[in-house]
Amino acid sequence: MSSVREAYQIPSSAGAAGASGAASGTRSSAFDIDGGASIHYICGDCGTKFPLKRNDPIRCKECGCRVLYKERTKRMVQFEAR
Repeated sequence: MSSVREAYQIPSSAGAAGASGAASGTRSSAFDIDGGASIHYICGDCGTKFPLKRNDPIRCKECGCRVLYKERTKRMVQFEAR
């Protein structure tokens, strides 16, 4: 049952160009100047997509709604069922 697991890579909108930039040591757009990661959320009311950092208030920046959904990953997720 040996399976090879790939290391997690931060998804980028640039596609293959972002992977080569990450290998060379450049920062991805998911990291701010402070070094903190920002995660993209979708507002449950107006549907706006926006990033939130760790200490940001949990509110939509457009309408003020507090129902936020985490954006789905673009990586393939596969589970082994028994």
